Amino acid sequence: MIAFVFPGQGSQKVGMGVELAAASAHAREVFQEVDDALGQKLSAIMAEGPEDALTLTENAQPAIMAHSLAIVRVLEREFGVSLTQKGEAVAGHSLGEYSALAAVGGFSLADCARLLKIRGQAMQAAVPVGVGGMCALLGADIDTAQKLADAAAEGDVCEVANDNDPGQVVLSGHIGAIERAVAMVKDFGIKRGVILPVSAPFHCSLMQPAADAMAEALSACPVQPLRLPVYANVTAAVVTDPAAEQDLLVQQVTGRVRWRESMAAMGDAGITRFVELGGKVVGPMIRKIVPDSTQDSLVTMADIEALAKEIG
Repeated sequence: MIAFVFPGQGSQKVGMGVELAAASAHAREVFQEVDDALGQKLSAIMAEGPEDALTLTENAQPAIMAHSLAIVRVLEREFGVSLTQKGEAVAGHSLGEYSALAAVGGFSLADCARLLKIRGQAMQAAVPVGVGGMCALLGADIDTAQKLADAAAEGDVCEVANDNDPGQVVLSGHIGAIERAVAMVKDFGIKRGVILPVSAPFHCSLMQPAADAMAEALSACPVQPLRLPVYANVTAAVVTDPAAEQDLLVQQVTGRVRWRESMAAMGDAGITRFVELGGKVVGPMIRKIVPDSTQDSLVTMADIEALAKEIG
């Protein structure tokens, strides 16, 4: 059984989608539709940079989605491989949940691009630059990470933002608390703590203004019926009801990305193959979570063609 999974922020890089656009009119259509929806040449920033413009949250989020959805469209229209027919479920890491939804009918491509632009802007605006931060804890399990977060808080916000895999947890909150957490890792038997180069403290309670903005945006552009179940970040459980998923997308802004639990639940449900569309980010995490599974990464035309030949 196959699941299709979608990467999140951090998977962007200058040059993304260039090879695909050169090889496929279907990919070029996707990039053009996203440009038109946003009223900006996002495809040019994806192709040529500058890197700091692509890394801006409001650009990175729709760009990563556009790249993933271009691969979906090439797979479906050029090679006749339908996600709905070949897959059991979908999931996406943070913003990747929007890509997953767009791939199975939850949003149109244009609406998804606009929602992610709003999401990126709202997340950036929620906390002044320099006030918040995030750190990755390497060699930490969720329980130890939670204890460290509690100890480092000292009245500030310091919360588990991402439970990525059995050895990687991300904390988010006030920068002082994040710096204290990194300084204290050895006391908790954690191998290493690394401050992440992010512009805002994602997936913690400081993001509440962004959650409010997304509640408003999603009420004007609700989730449509889904052609495949989605495993939601916030619950790590399967969702088929559009209204329930819409509520979870609002909660997701401040809530924990329960990726380890989501992938484990997929494995328990009998998924043995995970196909990542648009990156090589979540595959290595899944390998640690569901060790008996296969991971494919689709980035180039050759990747897509190879998978299509095998499962088409």
